[in-house]
Amino acid sequence: MTAPLVLVTGGAGFLGSHLCDRLLARGDAVLVLDDFSTGDASHLAHLAASPHRDRFTLRQHDIAQPWPADLPPLRRIYNLACPASPAHYQRHPVQTTLTSTLGMWHALEAARRDGARVLQASTSEVYGDPEEHPQAESYRGHVNPIGPRACYDEGKRVAETLCMAWHREHGSEVRIVRLFNSYGPRLRPGDGRVVSNFIVQALRGEPLTVYGDGSQTRSFCYVDDTVDGLLRMMDSAIEGPINLGNPVEHTVLELAELVLRLTGSRSAIERRPLPPDDPKRRRPDISRAGHHLQWSPRVSLEDGLRETIAYFRQMPAADAGSAQRFSTMNEPIASTSSGVL
Repeated sequence: MTAPLVLVTGGAGFLGSHLCDRLLARGDAVLVLDDFSTGDASHLAHLAASPHRDRFTLRQHDIAQPWPADLPPLRRIYNLACPASPAHYQRHPVQTTLTSTLGMWHALEAARRDGARVLQASTSEVYGDPEEHPQAESYRGHVNPIGPRACYDEGKRVAETLCMAWHREHGSEVRIVRLFNSYGPRLRPGDGRVVSNFIVQALRGEPLTVYGDGSQTRSFCYVDDTVDGLLRMMDSAIEGPINLGNPVEHTVLELAELVLRLTGSRSAIERRPLPPDDPKRRRPDISRAGHHLQWSPRVSLEDGLRETIAYFRQMPAADAGSAQRFSTMNEPIASTSSGVL
């Protein structure tokens, strides 16, 4: 693969694999770098038999390490690599921080070398437990820099800082998006995110674990809508940051009850103490996305959950069972996480 191409770091992950599908479908040549710490090569296996296989390359690499010297010229870089799974980033906080910071630095170096445009997939977690609601991009956040979530939250904040510093010092073209709770098919069953946890628990007939009284809110954006926003942002003339998320707010308890109804499960709801630093409310102001990108989400939560539940229903029982193992290891933050990638 020698022609200028699109690089997707973390392309074997939940969000990255869907982005690869869309990029290839529109005719781009795509290179993925992924260390498979949370990504899964099976998310991309279908491409081996697709008409796009000659335009797709997958390489195993940790982006926090120096990048391979033999990378072909890059035209655009989507930097998605970072564990968004609470189960993972609480177990590996140092690596999570390095992936966000050193990984961003290496992506920006590659962009400067090739004159490529780079998009950083940041997160609503940069707002922490917000004191402003809904959260506009001008809000500077309320983050605990030494708390159990800080490796993810602060790593993403530093990555944003690097992007804008690089832009000012080197003139590199950068784009920053802040993602709010993406969900859909290819979520890993045991990664500790609230949507996958609830679905797996419901399908297994286990109690749905709700932390606190369930009144904390999240805004859930279906993966197809998120990918559409990423593509529009990369093609836009604005650096950002831009919020990408669904402005319709739901309580965690409402989500649990909707999952029970859509799965037909008779599982009970089990309440546990709310963990420290868990955001009480989270909802994006997407005015800038509407104005600059002509973007807004189209898929309702109910329709998106139907698609996601169908995906988990066809998953082998052994894979779905991994949810219990992950959740048991990291229960205090599992069911209210905002992990996005």
